[in-house]
Amino acid sequence: MSKKLMCLGIESSAYVFGVGIATETGKILANEKAIYKPEAGKGLIPNIAQKFHLDNSNAVLKNALEKAELAIEDIDIISYTAGAGIPLCLLVGANLAIELSKKLKKLLIPVCHQVAHLEIGKLMTKTKDPVFLYLSGGNTQVIAFTEGRYRIFGETEDIPVGNCLDVVAREMMLQMPGGVEIENLAKNGKYVELPYVVKGMDLSFSGIATAAINLFKKGVPKEDISYSLQETCFAMLTEVTERAVAHTGKEEVLLVGGVAANKRLQEMVSTMCEERGANFFVVPQEYSGDCGSMIAWTGLLAYQHKKISNIENKILPRWRIDQVSWFQK
Repeated sequence: MSKKLMCLGIESSAYVFGVGIATETGKILANEKAIYKPEAGKGLIPNIAQKFHLDNSNAVLKNALEKAELAIEDIDIISYTAGAGIPLCLLVGANLAIELSKKLKKLLIPVCHQVAHLEIGKLMTKTKDPVFLYLSGGNTQVIAFTEGRYRIFGETEDIPVGNCLDVVAREMMLQMPGGVEIENLAKNGKYVELPYVVKGMDLSFSGIATAAINLFKKGVPKEDISYSLQETCFAMLTEVTERAVAHTGKEEVLLVGGVAANKRLQEMVSTMCEERGANFFVVPQEYSGDCGSMIAWTGLLAYQHKKISNIENKILPRWRIDQVSWFQK
């Protein structure tokens, strides 16, 4: 029996340094990571995050190989996040991947971070052709596949929803990333009015964050701010997703990205899908945040379908998903 191809993927676009190993049949053999956690009230500081990734990269790589019960020589393909992301963080993963590729004489595949979130979601949920609601600290987009690539049907005009949650959480001196803390506080909150900003298919979150911070400075309880922030932002996202479903005629909705783990968001989008007769899916929590396994799996897909991107530099910090030529099974 022929040996199954195995790809090692390295993710380092922001908070996470992750190493994953996947087979060409979609089996995840390892998904190890180390997460940079800033002090409460502070955000990601690029040079400190870069040092964290450098300090932890070898240990995470070693853990992944041990988890998969493999030697580095058993790996067939090396893939890494080339973008989008924070340049200093991206360089840590890119440089390690390039070093391993040269040392082992293995094929090197740069991966678009956003495509990887969508593809690991499809793998884990067995969806075929969904409308994606992709939400994280760095992305807020409604995406669907058409005409040879993933197309953006709606997106934030300023900051992503995950960043919005983090900005407010930092002001309230909560631990980063702030989404989990806000979700917990929201369980005991009541509604106070915040701006609701939908512009056609696009959204804006910066004004909402500012308004929430101003309410906090006026003494409004953290619980009420957290509840209202979730209700407002998630209602906006549900509205534009519903419009994308109506426009595309697709019958599946898949929620991916770090914010996908939020239970209230899942509830709101699920209700919308039920009312429209669409099937709702959410990526498992282990794969909702940034991870190396999503890079490994997407690297394999790129290889199998001859969609290896040629990039001039080792990283593309502003790489957009609609710039990537892709395929649909």
